[in-house]
Amino acid sequence: MRFVKWVFWAVIWLFIAAFFHYTLPQHDIARVTDTFEKRVDFGENSIFWAQADTGSATGAVNRDVFFIQTMRANGRPMVYRNEDTGWGWPPYFKFDTSNLQAEAADLRSTSEAPKWVSITHYGWRNEFMSIFPNAVGVKRVEGPDVTIIPWLNIIILTLFAAVVWALRVRWIRFRERRIDPLVEDAGDSWDQGRGRMSRWLGSWRRK
Repeated sequence: MRFVKWVFWAVIWLFIAAFFHYTLPQHDIARVTDTFEKRVDFGENSIFWAQADTGSATGAVNRDVFFIQTMRANGRPMVYRNEDTGWGWPPYFKFDTSNLQAEAADLRSTSEAPKWVSITHYGWRNEFMSIFPNAVGVKRVEGPDVTIIPWLNIIILTLFAAVVWALRVRWIRFRERRIDPLVEDAGDSWDQGRGRMSRWLGSWRRK
């Protein structure tokens, strides 16, 4: 029973960690090598694509999507999609896809004369499922070794930890005041009933 309990909570916390890792903003230092637009046919991975750009028709099985092609500071390529989030989830309220694409195009550079940028994004990159992180911001930085402190992530995770701690404290107090006494009373009643049954059976054996 204890093993099942630990497995249950491990799965719950795994889902919570995956949710935060996908949703919270991340910052990559990279060099923009190209920007392009591509027609995308949505399939089983459609859940990982944002809605159509604000003002465009929705519900289509395919549409043109902006992409930003980069080389990261560690020499590995990374491709980002560039889609509006609108008023949907995650709540980035991004409506400037075209502007961001123009900014990224203006920051293109070569390995001989690199321009390093910080790309803010959310989501995951999975080549097997053709999943791309969604870029929500791009800005020029001094070099590939710059450090970006994720203040927003720190604040959100701290608030989440505080809420979880407060709920746990209240649940423990509620259990100690309400549930544990009922369990103890039920146990006492069971012991008393078992004792009476034993005495009754003993009286029959004496007869």
